[in-house]
Amino acid sequence: MLKLNRAATLRAEATQRRTDSRAWVVQRRERTRHLIELGGLVQKAGLVELTDDDRATLYGALLDLAGRARGDDASDVLALWKRRGKRAFEADAEGSEAQ
Repeated sequence: MLKLNRAATLRAEATQRRTDSRAWVVQRRERTRHLIELGGLVQKAGLVELTDDDRATLYGALLDLAGRARGDDASDVLALWKRRGKRAFEADAEGSEAQ
């Protein structure tokens, strides 16, 4: 009887550990998906081809963008980028529908 109780306790503890880790795994998957989508945007913008897939050049370009976004005219720069991005997404969607 004692062995059965111990086994039940171990099963319950194992289930609890799996449940806890699954929440962590879900968060990890969400973060991974988000990073993959961001990488897709870098690819879609043509930056990979423009830089010959040079990571240092890409990183430098992104640092420059971040610097501009922190500048005195940050709100104007961000608004401009947002408009351009929306137009590009709309053009891609229209191109996809036409095919």
